[in-house]
Amino acid sequence: MDPEAVLPDALLEEIRSRAAGYDERNEFPHEDFDALAAAGYLKAFVPQAEGGLGAGLADVVRLQRRLAAAAPATALAVNMHLVWTGVAKVFADRGDTSLAFVLREAAGGEVFAFGISEAGNDSVLFDANTVAEPTHDGGYLLTGTKIFTSLAPVWTRLGTFGKDASGDAPCLVYGFVDRDAPGWRHVEDWDTLGMRASQSYSTVLEGAVLRPERVIRRIPVGPSPDLLIFAIFACFETLLAAVYTGVAERGLELAVAAAHRRKSARNGGRPYAQDPDIRWQVAEMGLAVDAILPQLGSVAADVDALVDRGPRWFPALSGLKHRATETARTVLDGAMRVGGGAAYFRGSELERLYRDAAAGVYHPSDPESAHASVAAALLGPLED
Repeated sequence: MDPEAVLPDALLEEIRSRAAGYDERNEFPHEDFDALAAAGYLKAFVPQAEGGLGAGLADVVRLQRRLAAAAPATALAVNMHLVWTGVAKVFADRGDTSLAFVLREAAGGEVFAFGISEAGNDSVLFDANTVAEPTHDGGYLLTGTKIFTSLAPVWTRLGTFGKDASGDAPCLVYGFVDRDAPGWRHVEDWDTLGMRASQSYSTVLEGAVLRPERVIRRIPVGPSPDLLIFAIFACFETLLAAVYTGVAERGLELAVAAAHRRKSARNGGRPYAQDPDIRWQVAEMGLAVDAILPQLGSVAADVDALVDRGPRWFPALSGLKHRATETARTVLDGAMRVGGGAAYFRGSELERLYRDAAAGVYHPSDPESAHASVAAALLGPLED
């Protein structure tokens, strides 16, 4: 798939031109979202036979890098819809049709959001603070608070979960709450340092109705080999890494432009691109970006190819996300230095990207979890 054919330069320049305004106004990028929907971007994982792009994860990684370089917050918001449709694609590729309705509804224009994260729940997918109360018809009433619900103003399907402790063996119930279902509300609390346009409100579930036909999995509490856990982890971590890699690539591009544009009076008016210290800093940024690109491409390609990495998948995925977000922060820090005092002023693209990159540490897997996962893979589990 040619990323430029899906996201042509003209479309990206329009999106980039609006990014600063959305950030300044702390406003959802409705124009961006509508333009991407019109371009078929929200149907990236939908098969071509159903009107989609028929993309694999490696294709969407390249697309998200390209979009994030223009507008990181727009890319991050759209990411959450792409995670759920990507999960459905992972299922379909492995012969499981239980999430075929996700791709079918995405083809029809439905928008999926990710309502998983909870304050204080560092078990993430393996436990939940949200209560799932069984109903007589096989559905559930969900009560709890989800944070960082991107796409809050526009989603029509909220992928979420809670814990059913009504039986002898508690289980985690995953499913989709429809926007027109009763029992939920948004708290418009998204006023953040960066990624402001994603409008990732908190979502309060107050007996939100999860209909029985929308329940997709019941999984025991704790780590699980279930395909849903792998698919969410694979798509979430890889697509997040793609967004932050795109941020790093744009930061490097802006640093190179600044080095050529800025002149040094001390060196007779020569551009900073001829200054050995600046050249070293830009080279460090280039080396960092070059290091993440092969890992990102390899992981996405292995998911598409159904490669069996066994237990090595989880440290690979958490490590990828950690490296990508840390790379973005490192590159943007260097770009700010190369960009000089002008980059420090509000309204500069570098200043905005610097703030956006800071959000990377708050997405699962956090640095502590990533290191614990890799340490367990290399050294074995901690002893009791």
